[in-house]
Amino acid sequence: MSLSRRHFLRSSAATTLAFSGLAALAGCQRPYPAEQGYFNEVRGLGSLRVDPDMLVDLPRGFTYQVISSAGQPMSDGLIVPGDFDGMACFQKADGRLVLVRNHELRLGDTEKSPFVPDNSGLERIDRALVHDWDEDGNPHIGGTSHVILNPETLAVEDEYLSLVGTMNNCAGGPTPWGSWLTCEETDLNPGPQAGVEHGYIFEVPAEAEGLVQPVPLKAMGRFRHEAIAVDPRTGIVYETEDEYNRAAFYRFLPNVPEQLVEGGRLQGLAIRGRPGLDTRNWNSETIQPGEWLDVDWVDLDNVEAPDADLAIRAIAGGAAQFTRGEGIWWGENECYFACTDGGPDRLGQIWRYQPSPDEGENGESAAPGRLQLFYQSHDAAVMERCDNLCVAPWGDLIVVEDGPEDQYIRGVTPQGEVYTIARNAASGPEGQKSEICGPCFSPDGSTLFFNVQRYPGRTFAVRGPWPEPSR
Repeated sequence: MSLSRRHFLRSSAATTLAFSGLAALAGCQRPYPAEQGYFNEVRGLGSLRVDPDMLVDLPRGFTYQVISSAGQPMSDGLIVPGDFDGMACFQKADGRLVLVRNHELRLGDTEKSPFVPDNSGLERIDRALVHDWDEDGNPHIGGTSHVILNPETLAVEDEYLSLVGTMNNCAGGPTPWGSWLTCEETDLNPGPQAGVEHGYIFEVPAEAEGLVQPVPLKAMGRFRHEAIAVDPRTGIVYETEDEYNRAAFYRFLPNVPEQLVEGGRLQGLAIRGRPGLDTRNWNSETIQPGEWLDVDWVDLDNVEAPDADLAIRAIAGGAAQFTRGEGIWWGENECYFACTDGGPDRLGQIWRYQPSPDEGENGESAAPGRLQLFYQSHDAAVMERCDNLCVAPWGDLIVVEDGPEDQYIRGVTPQGEVYTIARNAASGPEGQKSEICGPCFSPDGSTLFFNVQRYPGRTFAVRGPWPEPSR
């Protein structure tokens, strides 16, 4: 990654304090109305300004639009489902923008259903396109929706359901061939609540014009999936697992690049010479921030894991142990992924993986890929429970949070220094805070899109004086 120094000047002490960080150190009343405040390690985009509408606080010069809200009618006659999560932005052949957005819904979330609570909306769709039902005939309501935008005004020109009948669609990731891979964060077995196994990845084309046929990509593994990133050079897919305590980090070697339905080989990342290494740093800092580790990859079998034990078997076979793998995004010949409760303070880690020049080939052992603990948080005011992330056009990471305090969007420089971009200023009816999720940029880099998951669930677009794209 590279950084435009014009936009991120350091102070003489290499640290700049935002409003509340300074006030907290001084023991004064915080002038910024956030629960834990924030602390900028570099100047970044400037201090946040209070939004009079109490939705999103942004720096001076930045503005937001609410693109879509849960519960509103869609073009297909259904209702915008709730619990927004992962998302990516694509551009159609006609120039319009497409947001493909996840909905992390379970069977009981009927008040957030696209079909309304009594399921009367089912008459508007082909029931054969619903992936699964419970024993009482109720549809699973997780899935994806498409939002089609005018690229200049960001006006919504079309909005419709594009995948349904899945469960807990948390994050996922875009592919270089123009589709979205949506991930089920569950390992639910068949029974009263489900007719089929859940815990798979599904592919949804960005050009889909309505509901697609749901096809679980079983060779990519069955576990509590969170997100994926694809190396455009090789077509290899990297996968994170949102499991407390015992997650693995996976890669999928497709038999046919860009044709994931044709199957392939699933492997777990292992640290060379340190089988089963615990990377969580909970009890002792086994791995230091900035440290690089050579890796090997462990072949996995029985990847459909009817006993929901894929990570347990992977770690027993030498794979490294992670915790709560979350967002992942491909950058420039490398990817970054978050572990939400990693680190001695359990405030989160960000890992960086650089593939071998011979990634997935016979020669990779001689020049292995390598893993770095890129960032580890020790202060909730700097970073609290990193979750979804993406790489910005100027090269920094954009990281959103999912913790118990106020939720922020953070930027992280190539040097691992954090600054604050935005704050979710909205709350639920009892003061609840919702996580921010699904950060992604428009293809031209002018617009940052993201979701606030609940109360009621909104998709936002932010424009302003972003840093120059890296060259």
